[in-house]
Amino acid sequence: MVDGLVGTGGEPESSDSLRTFGAVVQALREHAGLSREEFGALVRFSKHTVASVEQGRRMPDEDFVERAEAVLGNTGALRKAARHLGRQPGLAAWFRHWARLEAVAISLYTYECRVMPGLLQTAAYARAVSLSVPPIPDEEELNERVAARLARQELLSTRRKPPCAFSFIIEQAVLERHTGGEEVTRELLDHLLEVIDQHWNVEIQIMPLRQPVHAGLDGPLQLLETPENQWFGYSEGQENSRLISNPKEISLLHQRYAKLRSQALTPEDSRGLLERMRGAL
Repeated sequence: MVDGLVGTGGEPESSDSLRTFGAVVQALREHAGLSREEFGALVRFSKHTVASVEQGRRMPDEDFVERAEAVLGNTGALRKAARHLGRQPGLAAWFRHWARLEAVAISLYTYECRVMPGLLQTAAYARAVSLSVPPIPDEEELNERVAARLARQELLSTRRKPPCAFSFIIEQAVLERHTGGEEVTRELLDHLLEVIDQHWNVEIQIMPLRQPVHAGLDGPLQLLETPENQWFGYSEGQENSRLISNPKEISLLHQRYAKLRSQALTPEDSRGLLERMRGAL
């Protein structure tokens, strides 16, 4: 799981519409005198799936809605309720609060040592990342993930009022890995150089392969500043994440990021390295 895209869980964040739909399913099922296991057998979904839907933790697919309607009397209530279900396709539940803050941020700092930050990825690179980490998504889920990631890149626009100031520090090893192959890497390098040329609000620094003293050994980190000048941090690991608002922790992350900036190549030298890497492919 990288940059907030759905990982092994794959379930959407619970919302009012999901909980309401689930409550309707549960009420109709209980009125019909069916247990979750009995109902699940009739609609050909497991009792665990039924429980997830009823508790507002899972987005029901079309088959579930149609089969449930048939079993529960064809009232049309579930079809109508399903039209009002809302979620953010392709974004993991734990990432959505951060994504909402991201949408209004005036400063955003990102240090990444695993993959290219989502805001700088190409479609081909995003697909390669999604297909690298088990479980392998189906075509619909894969397309949702890529579309969600590319849609977020509108945040880079200098037409935002006010535009957000971006700082990215990326490990050289991320690019040397050639995720997706040489053609994908070539396109990614071209894209990074284009971002640098066209976005005066974006600063990209590369952390060289050899750096004996390194402030980022505890892993990736992100910091953002809201229009009210409040700072938040975000850290992410295997199937989990943490939104950070404690002032002492934010101060520590700022210290680490400042040190990383001093240890990475300058923006000018970083651009030169990207050009040399592109020429070598």
